[in-house]
Amino acid sequence: MSQKDKAKVHKDLEGLELSVDSFGEIKSNMPIDQINKFLNKNVEDKKLKNRKDLDELKKINE
Repeated sequence: MSQKDKAKVHKDLEGLELSVDSFGEIKSNMPIDQINKFLNKNVEDKKLKNRKDLDELKKINE
């Protein structure tokens, strides 16, 4: 892939590589806990957005 074809990546995910092995298992060079922490911080969960205690849940997970 040329420099022009590279996707823009959030700085916290620089160097992340994902692959799927022949058994369908997802392999990553970054710990899943670190990926989940990034997602919890940066992506809104549609299922939880209407919860009254959402702010409290976010504080617990930080």
